[in-house]
Amino acid sequence: MLTEDDFDAEEMSYNRLLLAVDDDDDESSRKAFNYACTLARTFDLPLGIVSVMETGDMNIFQSLSPDVIKARRDDIYHDLNTYVSKAKAFGVKEVKPMVGEGKPERVILEEIIPDFKPDLVLLGSHKHRGNLRIGHVAGEIMREAKVSVIIVK
Repeated sequence: MLTEDDFDAEEMSYNRLLLAVDDDDDESSRKAFNYACTLARTFDLPLGIVSVMETGDMNIFQSLSPDVIKARRDDIYHDLNTYVSKAKAFGVKEVKPMVGEGKPERVILEEIIPDFKPDLVLLGSHKHRGNLRIGHVAGEIMREAKVSVIIVK
């Protein structure tokens, strides 16, 4: 077993950041966004920003209505493009928007991370009854991701 005497400090850095924003939780997304932009600008890293349209939280009538689905997609694209514009205005040079549909944790773990190949994922935590908590999606990604994950409170 290695002890503290058996190793030296080594530089550790990241090359590609992925920020997951929740269209239903602006406050936690904003804090994670600020931190992701700060890292991306400071270290000149590409930043991917993903938002997932949760199809499981729609009732059967909503899921069968093309107008409801289109309006929901339009809202997500609008908000995502706002994040991208604000990141660029902040000084992040390379920003890639991504949208998925389905269960956010599954989409991020099985589609977005393998395609975008980040080595650090950033997520926000949300308030529940006045207390900050790690939500289901953030907890699942933190447990299952093969890359480093930071939860921003």
